[in-house]
Amino acid sequence: MSDLLKIIKERRSVRKYTDQEITEESLNTILEAARWSPSWSNTQCWEVVVVKDAAIRKLLQETIGPKNPATKAIVAAPVLLALCGKLGTSGFYQDKVTTKFGDWFMYDLGIVNQTLCLSAQTLGIGTVIVGLFDHNKAAEILKIPAGYEVVTLIPMGYPQKTLSATKRREVNEFIHVDTF
Repeated sequence: MSDLLKIIKERRSVRKYTDQEITEESLNTILEAARWSPSWSNTQCWEVVVVKDAAIRKLLQETIGPKNPATKAIVAAPVLLALCGKLGTSGFYQDKVTTKFGDWFMYDLGIVNQTLCLSAQTLGIGTVIVGLFDHNKAAEILKIPAGYEVVTLIPMGYPQKTLSATKRREVNEFIHVDTF
């Protein structure tokens, strides 16, 4: 198995972390990987807010519903990344939407989310992508300017334990050759 496939297969949504801090070197390695994520016409429409301050993480935790399994992870993780997308750039040409699906920023943000999580996994750092929260309140807390949207929150830390894989469909269950 290739190293990349191994990392992909081992990556889990981690919500419980040890007390070990993430070094600046490790964080910078993860962010450098994000820098090289592909995007629509190289628009690089993402912005990342690195949240280490416990008080800000506590405020962000309040934007998440109590039944969300990642609620505690927001404050338990030593680092929280807030991924934001710049509107009106990705999927646009000369200020006009060019795709059936409109603004393409969610697609590009999905790619950079995956890049961040996989690069963290290579360093033994666990992540969980959180998308169910009050985005407007989070944007207010993080002082996100107009023209940008907070898309995901990603708590990061060293996992308390190794998690097993959930069941996945076999390749032959989701591929279609030539037509659906």
